[in-house]
Amino acid sequence: MPPIEDYALLSGGGSAALLSRAGSVYWLCWPRFDSPACCAALLGTEAHGSWQLGPAAPGARTDRRYLDGSMVLETLHTCADGVVAVVDLMPFGGDRPALIRIVEGRSGGVALRSRLALRFGYGAVAPWLRQTAPGEVTAVAGPDLAVLRAEADLVCDGGGVLAQFTVRAGERVTFVLQHGPSHLPPPAPLYAEPALTAALTAALGGWRAWSARSTYRGRYAEAVNRSLLTLKALIYQPTGGMVAAPSTSLPEQPGGTRNWDYRYCWLRDSALAVRALLRVGHLDEAQAWQGWLHRAIGGDPARLRIMYGLAGEPNLPEWEASWLPGYQGARPVRIGNAAHDQLQIDVFGEVLDALHATALAGSAVPHEIWNLQRGLIARLEQIWQSPDEGIWETRGGRRRFTFSQVMAWAALDRAIASAEAFGLPAPLAHWRALRATMHATICRDGFDAAQNSFTQSFGRPELDASALQIPIMGFLPPNDPRVRGTVAAIERHLLRDGLMQRYRSEAGADGLPPGEGAFLACSYWLVEVYALQGRIADARALFERLLALRNDVGLLSEEIDPTTGRQLGNFPQAFSHLALINAAVALGES
Repeated sequence: MPPIEDYALLSGGGSAALLSRAGSVYWLCWPRFDSPACCAALLGTEAHGSWQLGPAAPGARTDRRYLDGSMVLETLHTCADGVVAVVDLMPFGGDRPALIRIVEGRSGGVALRSRLALRFGYGAVAPWLRQTAPGEVTAVAGPDLAVLRAEADLVCDGGGVLAQFTVRAGERVTFVLQHGPSHLPPPAPLYAEPALTAALTAALGGWRAWSARSTYRGRYAEAVNRSLLTLKALIYQPTGGMVAAPSTSLPEQPGGTRNWDYRYCWLRDSALAVRALLRVGHLDEAQAWQGWLHRAIGGDPARLRIMYGLAGEPNLPEWEASWLPGYQGARPVRIGNAAHDQLQIDVFGEVLDALHATALAGSAVPHEIWNLQRGLIARLEQIWQSPDEGIWETRGGRRRFTFSQVMAWAALDRAIASAEAFGLPAPLAHWRALRATMHATICRDGFDAAQNSFTQSFGRPELDASALQIPIMGFLPPNDPRVRGTVAAIERHLLRDGLMQRYRSEAGADGLPPGEGAFLACSYWLVEVYALQGRIADARALFERLLALRNDVGLLSEEIDPTTGRQLGNFPQAFSHLALINAAVALGES
């Protein structure tokens, strides 16, 4: 399979596809982001489900881009016989599972080949194929139905659907793949005019109208807008939940076992994404997420989980797809995520911070949302001193992680701020006293005077890049001597070739196999801290280096191999893109 950075994302707000630079669909989940993939070649071979569409002869030069302000992808193939473009998109809005591929002749005449091989159930189930009409093939397997309609002759061949055709300048050939339940009739066709033009116009118009609402006007507008579009593309529009990434089991270490399923809604990631969206004027997504959050947690904040399904499902059991060999041999391939029942105290802070920011942005605080916040604070008061698994979901036992404690303080701080700003009923004297106790405890037990630095957990010497959030969250001023000491210690011990590691994982002290790349979000946090401290030249130099690590269409995974520059981990990663946005805003126009 191609390198992780070779892929582009398609999304309409309900499901996602990943396409290689050559234009092959190697990952496609329907009807939701977390549904079983019907193209799973990304984690195996083309035999596990794929769709190749491109020039029949080798040797073409390929360039691609997203059409301005959208998630519509244009791939341009320059061949010996001419130039042809493939425009790929999913209908905007998330309610119609479809993948539209429009082949346009730009010059000369180019012979092309399309081969669709669907394999449902993460590559395990070959469908029953039927030629149901000229240019139409239906695939059925269990509960799933897919129909391919094309303006080309389709042939069922060896478990796939083959088309071979030539496109000349000014000509267009369209392929539309749609999904539906197998017990219902196939979905109505989109490829026939005027439905096709309407779908393309709606997709372009919908993305561009949304993108135009951004209030960011800084020098990094191109990168910020692409990251904003990526965050929007990871929101499941029917419910308002946001997935951390649209993929599973892309490894954090080449050939390794640190492979996780990120197609779920982490409270931390989605709350931080909401905060980033609000900073540039996107209130609607924050309000939709607030509604999703209230439904997901329900009436019992004591049962708060760190992640949920797209509709708020609380249980996400983890299992392994043993028949898939994994991305470039990285096994196991995991479906679901066992971390869903971990205790991670920091999520209280991110959630309360996002809800406070949503209110400050102009959203009323409904009675039930304030009751939810008060319930979360009551639960936090019971558990804030408990050891937990921490922000990085370590599997080596619970500890008193410093970042978890800082975010517990942030939860109280934001709840107090909301009560004060909006006149909401709250035991403010009690909350203020508890906030002060938390602050004193963290400064006493989370700071190592010998290293002049906050550490990863109470009573231990290991450092952690999450301490960069201490000034970002307002726990201490950016130029407090303890913050300066922490930044200096992190620079000495966690920066590698100018890129930031989360913590030192070589010894496997986190209960996971050792070794991982530089964590991109942490590198962007350092940009923010530099900017807050007035180190603008350092901030800008690091930020622009990080921008150069994006792929050709502006996308980022979770980590970077500092030695090779290869992207690692699930792709594209919401955490990386929201951190880019925050860093750009922190730099401002300076």
